[in-house]
Amino acid sequence: MSETNPAAASEVVAPHRYTAAMANEIEARWQDFWEANATYAAPNPTGDLAADPALVAKPKKFIMDMFPYPSGAGLHVGHPLGYIATDVYARYQRMTGHNVLHTLGFDAFGLPAEQYAVQTGTHPRASTEANMKNMQVQLRRLGLGHDNRRSFATIDPDYYKWTQWIFLQIFNSWYDDEAKKARPIAELVDRFASGERAVPGGRSWNELTATERADVLSGFRLAYASDAPVNWCPGLGTVLANEEVTADGRSERGNFPVFKAKLRQWNMRITAYADRLLDDLEELDWPEAIKLQQRNWIGRSEGARVDFPIDGENITVFTTRQDTLFGATYMVLAPEHPLVEKFTPQEWPEGTHEVWTGGHATPAEAVAAYRAQAASKSDVERQAEAKDKTGVFTGSYATNPVSGEQVPVFIADYVLMGYGTGAIMAVPAHDTRDFAFARAFELPIRCVVEPNDDRGTDPSTWDDAFVSYDAKIVNSSGEDVSLDGLGVVEAKARITEWLERRGIGEGTVNFRLRDWLFSRQRYWGEPFPIVYDEEGIAHPLPESMLPLELPEVEDYSPRTFDPDDANTEPETPLSRNQDWVNVTLDLGDGRGPRKYRRETNTMPNWAGSCWYELRYLDPHNSEKLVDPENERYWMGPRDGMPHGGVDLYVGGAEHAVLHLLYARFWSKVLYDLGHVSSAEPFHKLYNQGMIQAFVYRDSRGIAVPAVDVEERDGAYYYEGEKVTRLLGKMGKSLKNAVTPDEISAEYGADTLRLYEMAMGPLDVSRPWDTRAVVGQFRLLQRLWRNVVDEATGAVTVVDSEPDEATLRALHKAIDGVRQDLEGLRFNTAIAKVTELNNHLTKTGGPVARTVAESLVLLVAPLAPHIAEELWRKLGHTDSVVHQDFPVADPAYVVDETVTCVVQVKGKVKARLEVSPSISDEELEKAALGDDKVVAALDGAGIRKVIVRAPKLVNIVPA
Repeated sequence: MSETNPAAASEVVAPHRYTAAMANEIEARWQDFWEANATYAAPNPTGDLAADPALVAKPKKFIMDMFPYPSGAGLHVGHPLGYIATDVYARYQRMTGHNVLHTLGFDAFGLPAEQYAVQTGTHPRASTEANMKNMQVQLRRLGLGHDNRRSFATIDPDYYKWTQWIFLQIFNSWYDDEAKKARPIAELVDRFASGERAVPGGRSWNELTATERADVLSGFRLAYASDAPVNWCPGLGTVLANEEVTADGRSERGNFPVFKAKLRQWNMRITAYADRLLDDLEELDWPEAIKLQQRNWIGRSEGARVDFPIDGENITVFTTRQDTLFGATYMVLAPEHPLVEKFTPQEWPEGTHEVWTGGHATPAEAVAAYRAQAASKSDVERQAEAKDKTGVFTGSYATNPVSGEQVPVFIADYVLMGYGTGAIMAVPAHDTRDFAFARAFELPIRCVVEPNDDRGTDPSTWDDAFVSYDAKIVNSSGEDVSLDGLGVVEAKARITEWLERRGIGEGTVNFRLRDWLFSRQRYWGEPFPIVYDEEGIAHPLPESMLPLELPEVEDYSPRTFDPDDANTEPETPLSRNQDWVNVTLDLGDGRGPRKYRRETNTMPNWAGSCWYELRYLDPHNSEKLVDPENERYWMGPRDGMPHGGVDLYVGGAEHAVLHLLYARFWSKVLYDLGHVSSAEPFHKLYNQGMIQAFVYRDSRGIAVPAVDVEERDGAYYYEGEKVTRLLGKMGKSLKNAVTPDEISAEYGADTLRLYEMAMGPLDVSRPWDTRAVVGQFRLLQRLWRNVVDEATGAVTVVDSEPDEATLRALHKAIDGVRQDLEGLRFNTAIAKVTELNNHLTKTGGPVARTVAESLVLLVAPLAPHIAEELWRKLGHTDSVVHQDFPVADPAYVVDETVTCVVQVKGKVKARLEVSPSISDEELEKAALGDDKVVAALDGAGIRKVIVRAPKLVNIVPA
C-alpha cells in the first residue's frame, strides 16, 4: 500500500539531516570500503587463507545460513530475515573478540533452472549464473559482512568434484556392525578372501565370478544400486524420495500423482546409521520440535523378528507385540513383497471362502488385480484408518510357530514394504486395523490379552480391538511355552527367549527410516562418477578423472508422460548423448583401456548441501576435501560440543528431515573414514520465523497488486472494487512481494535491517507492514542528530562527563543489549538501544563523547553503515567492525531504588521507593509506617505480614 516517503521529505530544510539519499550514499561507500579492505576476511590456520597466527589464536565462531537457491524472481523482504540475523550475531561476535567465519554460497543445481531451460532454451548454467549475480547485488546492498573469498556455487566443477569424491567414499565403504562405524570396502573384501568372514550364500570368495562378487558387495556398500520399489512420478519424468511426496501421494513440486514402481536406482544406506542419528541428537543444541521430527522419521521400535514357515521357506515378520503370538490368526504381506508370486498357487485351495478371492477365478488373477489397485495409492492413503479394509487371499497358508496352526496369507494395502519386513502377523483381537480386516474377511479373532474393562474375553461381542500394554496374557500356552498370567513385559521377554532358543526368531530393533533414494532422471545435477562395464558391473572413476563434468545436451528435459499413466519408465536427458555415455577408459585397475557406459541419472539437489559447511572452511583447496587443521579449528569437538559442528546454523524449519538428516549422515561417514573430526555438521540450529504479507483478492478470488490497494473505513478497495484481505505468504504470484531494493531505496538498508529485526522474536512469523518501517528510520535520524548538527554537519559531542542518570541509562543498555544479542533477541536489543537514544534526545544538551561512542558501538551490529559513518565522524580512523563491544559497569546497572508494592487485604494501598538491598525487617518497618497503610488499617490489629524484599509487602489484618 503506497504512502508518501518521509525519508526524503525534509531534505530541503536541513541539508545534513539523515535522509534516504544520504543513507544510500553512506551505505554504498562503506560497502565499497569493506570489500576493498577485506574487512570480513576470516583467517585460517593453514592454506591460502592463512593469516597472522594471533588472529587464529582468538576464539572462533562459525556462523552459517542455509543455502539460498538463486531464483529468477530475486529476493523479497522475507528472504533476508535469517541473513540479517546471522549478520547481526556475527558482527557482535567479532566485537567480542572472536575470529568469525560468515559467508554465503548458492545451492544452484535443481529442477527450477532445468524447467526454465526447457521453456526458453536457455542453458541452466546461464540462467542460474544470471540469477546468482542479481542476488549477490541484492545481498551486498544489505551490508552483509560475508567473507566473499569463501563463496561458491554447487554448480562449480571445482565444488562438485568433491561432491563426487564424497559419493565415491560412500560407495567404497560398508558399515561394520561390530565396530559401529563405516570402513573401507577393501577391508571387507580381504575378510571374504581370507575366510575370516563368511560369504553370504556359503560359497568361497574365490569361487565367485566378478558379477557375483559385485552383487555380494552391493549388499554391503553404503551407496548401492538396486531394483526396489520407488516413487515414480510420470508427470515429472523422475523418481522421488519419500520426503518429496506429499501426504496425499502427489509430488511436492508440481502436484503430480506418484506411483509405486520397481526401478533400478542408486540408494544411500542411511539406515545403517539409524541408531547413531538418534543417539547423537541428544548432544545437539537444536529446537526440540526439530529433534522430535527426526526421531519420528527415524522411528525406532523394539520387538522381535519371527519366522512363519511356509512351503519349506519362511515369511519373516517384525512385531513389537511378540507376546500376542498365540493370537495370530492370519498373515498379511505388502502387495509389493517379493515372495507374493512365489506363494501364489495356480488354483484356490479347497474350501477357500468366497470373500477371500475378490471374485477372481484364480489366485494369480486376484493378486495381479489387487496389486494394480494398490499401486495407485500413496503410502498415506494406504495407512489411513478407513472403515472398509481391502485385500485378497494369496492361496497359501503359513504355520504359526507357537501354536502350529495353519494361518491364511493375504496381501493388503495397509501393510507397506517401507516398514519392518513388509509382512505382518495379524492379531485381530488386539489391533484395530487387523480387527476390521478380520471382520470384513470372516477370519478368526482370538483374545490373548485379558481386557481390563467389562467387555469379557469373547471377541465376537466386541465393537473393536482391545489394545493394552498393562494387562494379563491369556489363552497363550503351547507344548513347551506358556505366557498365561504374565504381564506384557514379562511375556515379551519369555517368548523372545523361546524363539531365540529354537532358532525361529530373535529380539531386534526396527526403524521406520528407509534408505535414501539418490537418483534423479534430470539433467541439471551432479553426474555420478560411475561407469558400467560390458557385464553391467559398476566401477568408480579414479580421483584423477574428477570432476566428471556435465556434457552439453540439446534437450534438457527428462521425458515426461501422462501424469496418470503408471505403466511408464524414466528416460533421462543424459542418455540421449551417446558420445558421452559410451566411452573407452583406463581406470588404472591394471586391465588397460576398456569400453564403459556412464551412469545417466544425476544426483538429487540435496547432494551439494550435504557437505557445503566443509567447503566454506577451505574453499580453494584442490588437493583435499578440507585441510584437517582448518576443519579441526572451525568445526572440531570442544567443551559443550562433543560432536563438533557449526556454532550457529540458521534456516527454515521445513528442512527438519530432508536436508538436516542427509547432511548428518554424510558427516558421520566422513568422520568414520577419518576425513573430518566433527561427527555432526551443525551443533546449534535456530529456525527463524517467516515474514508474511497481506494478500488481497477480488470477487473472483484472484490476487490483486497489494501496493495499489486502498483502505477506506476499515475496508479495502482495488480500482474501486472491494477486495478481501488475508494474511499469507509473500511472493510474486500473490502480488504482495516487497523487494529489499525498494525499501533500501526509500529508507536505506540500515532501516530495513532494523525493521526486520525489530518486528518480533526471530523464531516467530510476523506480518510485513511497509507503513511501520518509518519508525526505525526515525530512530536512525534521532541517533544521527545526537552526534551531528543537521544544519552544519559538525559533530556536536562534548568531552565532558555524563551525569549519573545518563550513566545508568547507558550501562543498563549495554548490559541488556549484550544479553539480547547473545541470545538472538534482536527485537528487545533494538528496544533498549531506542530507550537509550530517546534518553539522550530528551536531555536536550550535547551528548558526552564517551556516551555517543558507546551508543554507536551498540548500534554497529544492527545498523553497520551509519555506525561506520558516525564512528569516522567521531574521529576514529579504523573500522567499527573490529572495535570492542562496550562492557557495562555493574555499579550503574543495579537500580538505585526499586518500587515496592504494599498490599492490605490483597489490595494495593501504597508504593514505596526502596533500596534493592533492603532487608525484610527494614522493609516491613517502612511499610507499616507509611501514612496510606496506616489509614488503610484504620486501627485494626495485624495477624500476619508477608515480606518479599524488595518488591512486595502483604499485610493481613487481624
